[in-house]
Amino acid sequence: MFKLLVIDDEQSVRYSFKKLLNTKEYSISEASNAEEAIIAFRKEPPHLVILDIEMPGRDGIQVLKELKQISPKTPVIIITAYGSGDRVIKAMKYGAYEYIEKPFDIPHFMKVIEEALSTVTLSIPEEPDSPEKKKQIAAKIGDIIVGESTAIKEVFKLIGKVATSDASILITGESGTGKELVARAIHKYSNRADKPFIAINCAAIPEALLESELFGYEKGTFTGADRQKTGKFEEANQGTLFLDEIGDMSLSLQAKVLRVLQEGTFERLGSSKIIRVNARLVAATNRNLENDIISKLFREDLYYRLKVVTISLPPLRMRREDIPLLAKHFLLKYSKENGGNAITLHPDSIKRLCDYTWPGNIRELENVIKRAIILTKGSVIGPELLFEETELSAASNKPDSIRLNTYLNQEIISKEGEIFKLASEEFEKDLLKWALAKTGGNQLKAAKILGISRVMLHERIEKYGLKG
Repeated sequence: MFKLLVIDDEQSVRYSFKKLLNTKEYSISEASNAEEAIIAFRKEPPHLVILDIEMPGRDGIQVLKELKQISPKTPVIIITAYGSGDRVIKAMKYGAYEYIEKPFDIPHFMKVIEEALSTVTLSIPEEPDSPEKKKQIAAKIGDIIVGESTAIKEVFKLIGKVATSDASILITGESGTGKELVARAIHKYSNRADKPFIAINCAAIPEALLESELFGYEKGTFTGADRQKTGKFEEANQGTLFLDEIGDMSLSLQAKVLRVLQEGTFERLGSSKIIRVNARLVAATNRNLENDIISKLFREDLYYRLKVVTISLPPLRMRREDIPLLAKHFLLKYSKENGGNAITLHPDSIKRLCDYTWPGNIRELENVIKRAIILTKGSVIGPELLFEETELSAASNKPDSIRLNTYLNQEIISKEGEIFKLASEEFEKDLLKWALAKTGGNQLKAAKILGISRVMLHERIEKYGLKG
């Protein structure tokens, strides 16, 4: 029989859990506050704890930390009616097995309990090796990442799980999904939070300069090097180095980054002196690195060094329930910058934002709200102030599907065996035209939007006879 400890300040909730779980398989004990919980936990160590996060006095996070000091291996399931990103991350950081919001799905809840108990073997509670060392970060995740969708909460959970490790992290996702924000959140909740967080965009710096930015150089190494320069790896020592758009890094530079990951050492340009660093590496990309490995554009050994843990960010179209929250967040942010007058969104504006596909993701939404605030003459933003693409996108979805059916039925259906190739090329051509039009013909920007190299973009432009 498994022993379960239910900790909740509401008697009705404890009763409900006892009624749900008091079977031949489970023996239920209960506690109404932190003090009772700690006493009960020490007196009769349970196999599993169900812990409410909202309690008077010491809250669930504090109780979780104390329970984990007493017995690190005992799984604790957090339950709450308030699932803020900050709480999710802290709960997972301090060792919660799972974080479940009320009202929860009972079959799912029972499955989580079974999974948690499958990892348990009854043992004497372990004393911690040392007092708690993890520093609790005061800044709330709501100041960094906004969202309450299931998709983004899975990201919160991962951040909480990986933050205190020193493992390399690879963050993937489309442009504008907030990869740097996730990297900063990992740093904030890590044991390196009081050390430097250094960020560098590998795509924004020419290759010749990127090497010196990363590793630094000695005075006189090249023309213009009139002083010694410290590189980003050295600046991030004991902290976190965030390499954004690492997929755009050259193969030769990738080899040098790999050496730092493997050996923790490098030399400044123009020097043979070995410099040892301890920087946690977080990398991000909007490219498919596995495809780049096949195309010999990215080193396979570096890829596996980077992706000890991968955090994949969902595009905004996959978390539409967060759009109103994000829009209100940006309204508050930019209203303060523009005189501080309270500005709201008309319900029709919110609907239009939610209906849009957001190819530029959160960054695009932020720019739309910023522009609307500048243009509005009153305190309410109507749908007419939102940028034109929202209306065009909503109107174009259906015609696009009709166009594809027409194309398949009339143009290439007779070319059996080549349909996929020809349809793919037609779609690729339209995608290139869209990217070039969106960037005013700027190939560098178009390549970045599409997540391909400028060389590949130029080749496709030549192939289809498009104007670059």
